[in-house]
Amino acid sequence: MIRYIILFIAILCSTASPAQVRSMHAIATHGTPKYPATFKHLDYVNPDAPKGGTLLLSSIGNFDSLNPFILKGVPAEGLSYLFDTLTRKAGDEPSSEYGLLAEQIIVPEDRSWVEFRLRRIARFFDGTPVTADDVVFTFNALREKGQPFFRSYYAEVDKVIKTGEYSVKFTFKSKKNRELPLIIGQMPVLSKKYYDQVVFDKTTLEPPLGSGPYSITDIKPGRSITYQRRENYWAKDLPVNKGFFNADTIRFEYYRDSSVALEAFKAGRYDFRLENISKNWATAYDFPAVRDKRVKLLEVRNEIPAGMQGFLFNLRREKFQDTRVRQALNYAFDFEWMNKNLFFSIYQRTTSYFANTNLAATGVPEGEELKLLEPYRAELPEELFSLPFALPTNPGKDSFRYNMRKATKLLQEAGYKIAGNTLVDKDNNPLTFEILLDNPSFERVAAAYVQNLKKLGIQVSVRTVDPAQYKYRADNFDFDMIVGLFAQSPSPGNEQRSYWSSKLADTPGSQNSIGIKNKVVDALVEKIIQAKDLSALRTRVQALDRVLLWNYYLIPHWYSGKFRIAYWDRFGKPSMAPKYELGFPDTWWIKPDTTLVR
Repeated sequence: MIRYIILFIAILCSTASPAQVRSMHAIATHGTPKYPATFKHLDYVNPDAPKGGTLLLSSIGNFDSLNPFILKGVPAEGLSYLFDTLTRKAGDEPSSEYGLLAEQIIVPEDRSWVEFRLRRIARFFDGTPVTADDVVFTFNALREKGQPFFRSYYAEVDKVIKTGEYSVKFTFKSKKNRELPLIIGQMPVLSKKYYDQVVFDKTTLEPPLGSGPYSITDIKPGRSITYQRRENYWAKDLPVNKGFFNADTIRFEYYRDSSVALEAFKAGRYDFRLENISKNWATAYDFPAVRDKRVKLLEVRNEIPAGMQGFLFNLRREKFQDTRVRQALNYAFDFEWMNKNLFFSIYQRTTSYFANTNLAATGVPEGEELKLLEPYRAELPEELFSLPFALPTNPGKDSFRYNMRKATKLLQEAGYKIAGNTLVDKDNNPLTFEILLDNPSFERVAAAYVQNLKKLGIQVSVRTVDPAQYKYRADNFDFDMIVGLFAQSPSPGNEQRSYWSSKLADTPGSQNSIGIKNKVVDALVEKIIQAKDLSALRTRVQALDRVLLWNYYLIPHWYSGKFRIAYWDRFGKPSMAPKYELGFPDTWWIKPDTTLVR
């Protein structure tokens, strides 16, 4: 009888287990992926797009490395074309990924682990198969020797083990992080065999071994890099890749700055330009090739989160540690004047770290958000609970004078006073700082802001340096103020740690450029990562947004919610654009038998 009882229990366990574990072709953070296992291609591509032609693109500055995974060096444009990832993101869904190197994604209901089963047809450039050993090697190399971002991003992975020649299991420290399987899926997979012979964590101009759709065929350090589509690319016929990677050759030409690059575009030196300078869009595209339709101009609305761009304070500097000083410097920023006089009224002010989404904080905290923030009331500004957050505005008349008087009052409350024409602290030390730039196009913005600060008695200098020097100084937090961008996804998650975590504030190269060390921010980030559904995610993101805004960690800039693109008329493109990305260049194609006079 005991034997039958044991047998019955074993049968129950064996039949219960599959209900707890799912093997899938795709995975989403919340909800269900859009495309079924039988899908033939993504909706926003032309699966029959013709292949061929040479695509000419541009980049600014220079490069000195073909290693994009480490902190040292300036990597070349386009290196992601060399490396396949375990999964591939869909551009028309907020948070779904489909198997690429991975044929199957296996997870339990609590997502405490994920197992990837690799496609046995996957190959590196040298014909060797992509195996579990490569996945394990890559994970360990990135976490131990890669950029600080990887250590943060993979922090909750407890262990990775090879479960078969073509299967790998990642076990997580937490059962509350639904995004972790997708994060691991985004990991590029490198060849262990190759890096047994090549030092992983050094800069190099030797083209690395990958498994992706393109390989490098020509390099002119600091000047250009050329990629060639691989005819024998192992994944070219997968549904997730149908309609992608249509150009035979892609070449990036490097230019000293954006002004030089614009003139090169007009001269036909490259094909496509994503214009992010409003003055250029308003005034620079009236030239013969536009008038006779050889160059097309297009504005494309999108649902991409705008994120937050702004002038970032370096909180490691004592002068910026007082919130009142940071708030005062916000009052001196006259966006309305700049938008009218510098930007041709193209932009709208960024008032949220999650702008252009329904995740932005509005009004005052209520309901679930209020319950979430209530335990932290003593550590937050009281106004956060009673007033909607609002940036200073200048609608006209005496508005900006009021803003400057408010700034002066805040600075006085922070212990500053005017001595002659200079703002000084209690020890008569002047308040001065430097705005560090790597793009000359921001100089006119900085100059207008500096003039306003001068009226407050604050002396500010503006310094533009080359991209390599800028990167080095920014990575080592050697700045007072820089222009920074915190890009966001439609489904925020673990990347928030990289941006705001106290643990990364003093780690060179981390994305916590501001140097935020705030226990409430840390706690809210963890709650975002642990959100079980979209409703909880929205509430927690809005709470984080509100706390970041009320701390005045930066001076918000602007966004448009549109792509503004100019391109020479030699392309075809799908009839449908993805919601969350532009789609160029990977889903566009060069029209065959087209003679273009540049």
